[in-house]
Order: sequence, then structure tokens, then C-alpha cells
Amino acid sequence: MADLEALLDDFAGECADLEQLVAPLPPGEWTRATPASGWTIAHQIGHLAWTDEIATIAATDADGFTRMVVEAGPKVLTFVDDAAEEAARTPAPALLRRWREGRVTLADALLAVPAGVKLPWFGPPMSPASMVTARVMETWAHGQDVADALGAQREPTARLRNIAHIGVRTRNFAYTVRGTTPPAEEFRVELTAPDGDIWAWGPADAAQRISGPAQDFCLLVTQRRHRDDLALEAIGPDAADWLTIAQAFAGPAGTGRAAGQFV
Repeated sequence: MADLEALLDDFAGECADLEQLVAPLPPGEWTRATPASGWTIAHQIGHLAWTDEIATIAATDADGFTRMVVEAGPKVLTFVDDAAEEAARTPAPALLRRWREGRVTLADALLAVPAGVKLPWFGPPMSPASMVTARVMETWAHGQDVADALGAQREPTARLRNIAHIGVRTRNFAYTVRGTTPPAEEFRVELTAPDGDIWAWGPADAAQRISGPAQDFCLLVTQRRHRDDLALEAIGPDAADWLTIAQAFAGPAGTGRAAGQFV
């Protein structure tokens, strides 16, 4: 429970940082384009609000969530874009309120999930801790799109560790979603945290290695920056190859960002 509460604190902190960017905007600015093709700031916030609401259904009504996915049929493949488009038509004050209320409801719902219960999702079932970690990652990633649209610089925080952890854990997924076989050998990932500490995953003696700033790694695995624009070092051909396809998010392989787009 303590771990879940700490993760929920990180989630609340990430949401609060993003809200500081969008809450002061006049309604007209919510239609500003972001680097995600076809998505405005309103689409970004609408997507986060919708996903928090869907996660709440998964946490409170597993059968209802499963039934919703089954009844959607092929439309489940366009859930994300359709929901973002619908939300983007909502007046900015109402959309902001919806996002605020939805994330609080989700936190309460996750805290109420009995120990050991996993939640249904669009991929494998998730524990409440995994669910909220994914929400931290998505909030940070879509927040980066908003920050880029506004030309704002965000200060990195220790919350990046949640995103980096997902990025490491989803290494094999990046291969399988592309129809290729992941390397059998484990990688060593060593990242420099915002406070100068080192966060590490994998065997210390691994031949395939990744190192660099934690923020850069998180930008890479969420595909918010191109590999060439980041200060990440890869030792070994498999590690170097992974950095060209890594993705911390579920779904099809992303297209990422062009090299030099934000330089």
C-alpha cells in the first residue's frame, strides 16, 4: 500500500506540473497544435482525461470493462483517437474540470482494489501499481507534447524513475510489436538522475549497455525525441539497435519525432 501511495503521489505531482502549463491558457490557446500529428493541446488533455476514466472502469468494474472492449469490436483500434477528438470539442474549462476530477477518482479507485487483484486492460492485466506507473508515464509524455507546443522547458524530477523503469521493462515489447525476436541477452541500463544519482537495471557485467541522462532516456522510450538528438551512449550492437525502436507505450510501433525537430 505504501508503494502504491507513493506512486499516486508521483501521479498527482505529474498532473499538477502539466496543469500549471494548461490552466492559465485562454480557451483559444487550447487549439494550438502539438507535435503529435492532428492533436491540439485539447486533444492531449482530453486523451489523458479519457484514459484515466477508462482505467477507473477497469479498477471498479472489470466485467464492465471487458464487455466494453468486446462490444467495441474493430472500433477498439480507434478508441484513443476517437476519444481524443470528441474530448477536444469540449469547452476548455469543462475539459480541465473533467481531467481534474477524473484523476482524483482514479486514485481513489486504485487504492480500493483488493491486494493481489489485477485489472483488465487493452494489453495484459495490470496491478494497481503498474496501472498508476503507466499513468505517470503517459501524463509525462503527453505533457511533453504540450510543453513543446508552448515552447516551455520542464525541470526533470525524480518521478522520471517511473518512466525509465517502464522503458526498461518494455524492451522486449518493442521487438515483438515489430514482429522480430528480442535479444536473449539482458542489457545493463545506467541513467543519471536529476540529482546526480545513478539508476541502474540489469546485470552489472552485461556486454550490451545503455547510459546517459535519465531525462534523455525517458524522452527516447516515449518517442518524444529522436535518438540522434539525445546524449545516450550505447555499447554493443543490440543495445544500439534497441535505441532506434524503444517504446514504453502499448500499441503499434510509434513514428516518433524527426531528428533535429527540437534542436
